[in-house]
Amino acid sequence: MNAKPEVYLFGQVLGTHSFLLKDGFLQPDEYAEIQAQYFLPGGETATAATVLDSLGVSVRMDGTWIGTEVAPMLQAFYRDKQVDLSPLHLWEDDPGVMDYVVIAGLVRSPMGRFQALFSTGKRWWSIPREEDIAGCKAAAIDPFFGDESLRAMEICLRKDIPYVTIDSPHDSPLHQHAAVNVVSKECTGQHYAGMSPEAVMERLQETSPGLTVLTRGGGDMLYGRKGEPIRRMKPFSVEVKSTLGAGDTFKAGCVYGLLHGLPDADLVRFAAACSAVAVSRFPLPLYPPKMEEVRALLAAEKGR
Repeated sequence: MNAKPEVYLFGQVLGTHSFLLKDGFLQPDEYAEIQAQYFLPGGETATAATVLDSLGVSVRMDGTWIGTEVAPMLQAFYRDKQVDLSPLHLWEDDPGVMDYVVIAGLVRSPMGRFQALFSTGKRWWSIPREEDIAGCKAAAIDPFFGDESLRAMEICLRKDIPYVTIDSPHDSPLHQHAAVNVVSKECTGQHYAGMSPEAVMERLQETSPGLTVLTRGGGDMLYGRKGEPIRRMKPFSVEVKSTLGAGDTFKAGCVYGLLHGLPDADLVRFAAACSAVAVSRFPLPLYPPKMEEVRALLAAEKGR
């Protein structure tokens, strides 16, 4: 592992139990055949780490405490990859945070115990350390861990390290200082119910000089900066095997674009191509997008 990783990631690091169904999604009182099932790294941060490693980027990640069941799986999975797990704290009296996802094509349903975990009022994630972040060239900070997410942001600002965040509303410091904020359809539904996508974009653009990207599932993406007109991009057309990890892969693509100084339009296209490759296979951790696949998709779409 590179002693000085290029990218620092902070957020959810889970063990994901995924179940791909054979003949459509679950129906009440009906039998469903499992086509494939896996226990692999999941969560926004671990998935982004897997994708960035596949794209040739070295990573250090921190966030969720890892327990007695999750830790061995993570350590085995990342043993031969450019992903530094050393900041992760071992939760010695707990199996670790896991989720369970049922998938059938475009439809998926995640299950877990996150509401119960957050409602305890106890911290089950790390406090970011300056020595883990210093020397990195870019970062990604997920907003789920309150003061600790803000601490990671503050360290990045002090060290002049640009970062990507996700689903941070317009009045959040994470959005206001981000180099890139990727806002999902789920987030807009929660924070901006009843508003048009264009109105949401305008509100987000007003409060940050960084790049805001509004993803909308299969609909056009909107993106832009403060003082600029809203721009649009259609998602790439691919045959969908599973949408699990699509947004996390898009975030990873944005981190790659930020790291390599891509112009806004190229960064959004690159991230969208990464996400499109990701949804065309299952399970994503075993078959993350490779750079040659992403470039081939970009070239094919450009030629149309």
